[in-house]
Amino acid sequence: MKPTDIAAPDYFHKVVDCQWACPAHTPVPEYIRLIAGKRFADAYMVNWNSNVFPGVLGRTCDRPCEPACRRGRVEAEPVAICRLKRVAADNKGDVTARMPAPAARNGKRVAVIGAGPASLTVARDLLASGYHVTIFEQDPFAGGMIRTQIPKFRLPESVIDEEVGFILALEPELRLGKRVDSLKAVLDEGFDAVFVGCGAPRGRDLDVPGRAEAAANIHVGIDWLSSVSFGHTTSIGKRVIVLGGGNTAMDCCRSSRRLGGEEVTVVVRSGFEEMKASPWEKEDAMHEGIPIRNFLVPKEVLHDRGRLTGMRFTKVKPEFDAKGRRNLVPTGEADVEIPCDDVLVAIGQENSFPWIERDIGVEFDRYGMPVVDPKTMRSTNPKVYFGGDAAFGPKNIIWAVAHGHDAAVSIDRVLHGLDPAERPAPGTSLVSQKMGIHEWSYDNDIAADLRHKVPQRDPSETLKDIRVEVELGYDDMLAYKEAERCLNCDVQTVFTGKLCIECDACVDICPMDCITFTDDAPEDELRAKLTAPATNATQDIYVADGLKTGRIMAKDEDVCLHCGLCAERCPTGAWDMRKFLLEMTHAGHACRKG
Repeated sequence: MKPTDIAAPDYFHKVVDCQWACPAHTPVPEYIRLIAGKRFADAYMVNWNSNVFPGVLGRTCDRPCEPACRRGRVEAEPVAICRLKRVAADNKGDVTARMPAPAARNGKRVAVIGAGPASLTVARDLLASGYHVTIFEQDPFAGGMIRTQIPKFRLPESVIDEEVGFILALEPELRLGKRVDSLKAVLDEGFDAVFVGCGAPRGRDLDVPGRAEAAANIHVGIDWLSSVSFGHTTSIGKRVIVLGGGNTAMDCCRSSRRLGGEEVTVVVRSGFEEMKASPWEKEDAMHEGIPIRNFLVPKEVLHDRGRLTGMRFTKVKPEFDAKGRRNLVPTGEADVEIPCDDVLVAIGQENSFPWIERDIGVEFDRYGMPVVDPKTMRSTNPKVYFGGDAAFGPKNIIWAVAHGHDAAVSIDRVLHGLDPAERPAPGTSLVSQKMGIHEWSYDNDIAADLRHKVPQRDPSETLKDIRVEVELGYDDMLAYKEAERCLNCDVQTVFTGKLCIECDACVDICPMDCITFTDDAPEDELRAKLTAPATNATQDIYVADGLKTGRIMAKDEDVCLHCGLCAERCPTGAWDMRKFLLEMTHAGHACRKG
């Protein structure tokens, strides 16, 4: 194999699994160490630079970083990365002075349609670079789905106000309460670029007999949540059925419990494990006494002359065809009837673009979605960009933020005459952590340490008021203990072959058997003959030559715990522990270089 080029930005980035998995590539271990040191404001700013909404995401993120966490390879549960983000947000104090000031305008005008997380990210990045940004939003407040679809018992309004406020302080032009009915009309105002971040505003409806007759008590989930958020809906019937297995369904059922629902039942057509809702969202719903009934397909809405009385379901089971594709087929058992006073339909969301004319150069695919370059976020109209749910369908907030950063970079480059497809390289550094012969500037103790639960208020208190936040968050001591579970996977083992005497001291002391000195071979052969075979082909093997015997050093990055024992034991200093820091390049001067 070729020796590893550790100077390539993506090499060590992929080894920092949590940061690699985060769509916004937040430097996770960096801010966790800051939290452990009680440098909460510094930790917050590391987050704010990358993911824009640390307080919001610390409560609501879908946590793609956590399944990737290296701690999860030695214990059942990963580090509570998401909830540590909240610790930084809750304890940061006043960071107003650390926020960028409104920049002098550069003469370029950009419109963003919708004031959700993708649009606000574009606005933040471009406003700080001198663009005049106009935000169009049909609601009276900025925030988008963060404000309208996430219940206040999960995300207090004060957190939204603060973090949206940091962006509005950069002085965009606000056109709130103004619905956009024509993209052509927006383009005709002479904007240099337009970003569409309007989300997926339409919830899928139910199409079964009885739906139309009982319409008064059947509500589309996302619309109902918005109505609750703005205070238009304050109650619901005592018996409620929630249809759907995603996070919106979990928000609907938990909100129903707080608005008068005494018997709230979630009904899902798939199995429990196949539900799209995050595991912790399902747990929270069941903790509040909400049963989840699976493998039931809606068959009929039951009503008495238009008054909703219940629903009838067909029991199904999964069957797999010869190609392994799953189908749900009736079991042949008797239908299931569930009485109810209200039904909330949360079976998915769809995009709706009737306001985008089909003759302005924006092409749509056969599913009615805009044709968007996934790297640049640019549509087939060179002035129009998409991001968030509007670009590729419903995902989550952190993906919307990532799309916003990418679109802002593209807009900035295009408006400076540069190719948007040529993406700016991230900033990287690699710094030794050596403080003595066998001392490091970070805590490298590896010990068994179970994940610490986030304290919650008792349901007897939280179910009385929909605005009472359920999670209390970690206090200082729990935050420190959870932060100490981080394995510092950004502190890399760096090997210098010419210093090695091949004494095998590092091989002997490695607790994971991930270091091997061997003859070179093709990758597949090499992976199989390591001391511990490297079976995860998605993560690289670190290969170094320069040894006096002509052999190579091969280290399996997948299972390395970054404990530094190899470097402590090495008598020649061939191993060193160096902190790798990667920061994505956002819109601004840096993204126009090269």
